[in-house]
Amino acid sequence: MDNKECKKQFREIAKVSGFDRAFGGWFKESKETIIVLELQKSNFGNYYQLNIKVFIQGVFGETYMKSKKLVKNSIGHINAGETQEYKNFLDLDKEMGDEKRLEGIRLLFKNHIIPFTEKAMTKSGIRELHEREQLFLLPAVKEELNIV
Repeated sequence: MDNKECKKQFREIAKVSGFDRAFGGWFKESKETIIVLELQKSNFGNYYQLNIKVFIQGVFGETYMKSKKLVKNSIGHINAGETQEYKNFLDLDKEMGDEKRLEGIRLLFKNHIIPFTEKAMTKSGIRELHEREQLFLLPAVKEELNIV
């Protein structure tokens, strides 16, 4: 699978998974958060890194809208990525059949991206992920969310 096909497949799976493509990223929004998926190409090899950025509406007095700035901004209030289990499927330097790679990307969405982002769509879900130690919150963000 070449780069163009990998990005096309990722885009199609993201769309089916409820993400809207804009500004070179994929967005999912709720009243409480806006989530950005960014597939970042490495300068050191033929592989991609998945950046999941969560911006919480009202935190630090800010309101967020889909924009190129959110895609290109290196961090959100919460940051995540692909887990080690799925890393190889985004590494085009790794020899792998196209069907196996495609199935791995589908599983990345099914088992990681969708469950994580569904929880991260609400402040209560973010608190739950934090309590389960499935994400790390910076102290300033914890304070904004009234988490002690």
